[in-house]
Amino acid sequence: MKISNYLSFSHLITSMTEIQQIKALLSSPKDVVILSHRNPDGDAIGSSLALGYFLKKLMHSVTIVFPSECPPMFDFLEGINDIIIYDLDQLAAKNAITKSKLIFFLDFNSLERIDRVGEMIHSSDSDKIMIDHHIDPEPIADFIISDTEASSTSEMVFKFIDDLGWTNKIDSRIGTSIFTGIITDTGSFKYNTRSYTYTVCSALKEKGVDDYSLQDRIFNALNEKHLRLLGHCLANRMEVNLEHGAAMIYLTKVDYKDFGISRGDTEGIVNYMLMIKGIEVAAFITEQPSIIKISLRSKGDINVQTLASTLFNGGGHRNASGGSYNGKLEDVIQKWKDVVPSIITKEIV
Repeated sequence: MKISNYLSFSHLITSMTEIQQIKALLSSPKDVVILSHRNPDGDAIGSSLALGYFLKKLMHSVTIVFPSECPPMFDFLEGINDIIIYDLDQLAAKNAITKSKLIFFLDFNSLERIDRVGEMIHSSDSDKIMIDHHIDPEPIADFIISDTEASSTSEMVFKFIDDLGWTNKIDSRIGTSIFTGIITDTGSFKYNTRSYTYTVCSALKEKGVDDYSLQDRIFNALNEKHLRLLGHCLANRMEVNLEHGAAMIYLTKVDYKDFGISRGDTEGIVNYMLMIKGIEVAAFITEQPSIIKISLRSKGDINVQTLASTLFNGGGHRNASGGSYNGKLEDVIQKWKDVVPSIITKEIV
């Protein structure tokens, strides 16, 4: 029995006929590859693992491929060590994609998001299914399941399984992966939620997901280095503009060397600025070896997705987006300061 008929997918998947076509693709065992984006976050990891375990229950042979490594904070998730990382094993990634008969694109809607892995897709004859919640999906899949109102791709994976009529196959392991994606992409239910998000989480609780333990393992697993880095960011690298309700933290290449910063160490730092009374929008700017990256967060109606796409060649969601810039750190910082006065007045949103 289906748990909810709350919504229909908003892009291309509009009828049960198409759902049945997908169900037919899944009716016999085949080699399946699940892809997600570079620098995978909790939603990319959670949705991929959840879909992978679900497909294995249908007797498919499943391989998950990411362009780059997962943050260590998610090491507790079962199956994460089986994910093929293209940067570490290009041959294994290529062999899996070449062998596949069906490919899922999760949490991205442009081949640019998977870097050189995308080059392999152009020569693949596999059937392709996209499940994603970012705006403006590109026509890179045979079936595009897009819902920009969804809290996360993990929430959409639950809905995908539900629409197929197979929610009985969701167990606590699948549920834990889905729940991981939801709580990380919503900042523990602080943004991007809707009533259906809580319907899904309620159903997952009934499946045996221990949400207290899950949140504890994700958010209370910092080591000394992480806390010292956070202290440095707040004490030495944060600039607050209360007049315009904005704040910024930046990190230099020297900071990365001094603190031994590696992938995942800066996760969540941008959110601390929104804890300041009167701050409505925040930027976290980091000087990478060859590029400047910026993460943006906001409250309410302030649309940082537009800001990210307009100024920083990026995108994301209304209240959580990011981008990059080829240039100097000081140029990005100045660019941010120049645009800050217009943000609260919504001249750019």
